[in-house]
Amino acid sequence: MSAEREIIIANRKVGPNQKPFIIAEMSGNHNQSLERALQIVEAAARSGAHALKLQTYTADTMTLDCDAPGFRIEDPKSLWAGASLYQLYEEAHTPWEWHKPIFDRARELGMIPFSTPFDDTAVDFLESLDAPCYKIASFENTDLPLIRRVAATGKPMIISTGMASVAELHKSVEAARTAGCKDLVLLKCTSTYPATPENTNIVTIPHMRTLFDCQVGLSDHTMGTGVSVASVAFGATVIEKHFTLARADGGVDSTFSMEPAELAQLVTETERAWQAIGRVSYGATQAEKKSLQFRRSLYITRDLKAGDVLSADNVRAIRPGHGLPPEFLEQVLGSRVNADAPRGTPLSWQLLR
Repeated sequence: MSAEREIIIANRKVGPNQKPFIIAEMSGNHNQSLERALQIVEAAARSGAHALKLQTYTADTMTLDCDAPGFRIEDPKSLWAGASLYQLYEEAHTPWEWHKPIFDRARELGMIPFSTPFDDTAVDFLESLDAPCYKIASFENTDLPLIRRVAATGKPMIISTGMASVAELHKSVEAARTAGCKDLVLLKCTSTYPATPENTNIVTIPHMRTLFDCQVGLSDHTMGTGVSVASVAFGATVIEKHFTLARADGGVDSTFSMEPAELAQLVTETERAWQAIGRVSYGATQAEKKSLQFRRSLYITRDLKAGDVLSADNVRAIRPGHGLPPEFLEQVLGSRVNADAPRGTPLSWQLLR
């Protein structure tokens, strides 16, 4: 496995020599409406996303319907403050019978549909839908049995790294590779909702790529496109963003989700960032060569007769660039011209005695 080696997800190549692979994460933004879910698929396709991702779980596969300590979100600053875990997952989950129509619609529109499974039953179900790859969420990146189960499918795996230490990631990567994963992408992730740019640390991306010798991308919970675009310069090959039709519509993830115009901008600007990386280069590029004529150079600025002496009154560095370079100005002052030279004549060595 190598960080430079391209992998193939469905029919699409993903890697440093390909434009960034953009994933629109629906999550719970369907607001328990299949019609809205399909509208989100269509909007993601129109915006240019390459993949549409779901999350495959039920409240019962995620947690217990229980009021014991720890089963309710107590943080008053949380978007979901006061909700029980069970209630939250009940509201946010995507009904399993919706997966096939969502997958079918995404494929019809040229996108790659896949999902994040949260237990073995979800993996089995997604295998029945021929999911082309799998995502492991940050909160499950220490669930080694789940990672091994997904890796055993032989499909490409994307693992979000939120909260994980290097030691934990080493175990996760080792578990995936030992269980059969040949194509692995890690996503730098900050598991706060929303995340702040100051807490995102995308300089970790190249370090992670070297450490684990695999492609690295970004699961971005910040607002706007700036962090994602910047991550491409650090080598991110995959960008994942939560997506909704409109934040004003509400929903469990709406606050930190992108709207269609923003997603379209993300697709465009991350591709531009990728195109701009290029290689180490100095001097005029092929595209710049025509511009060389607009550099400054030495020109005769007054009509001269043969034998006249060059001085600061009759020769200057001006545009365009067809004369001698300005660096020779002091050297030519005091020389005589060997032919008539009307104003606007580019200065050349052949014109001097």
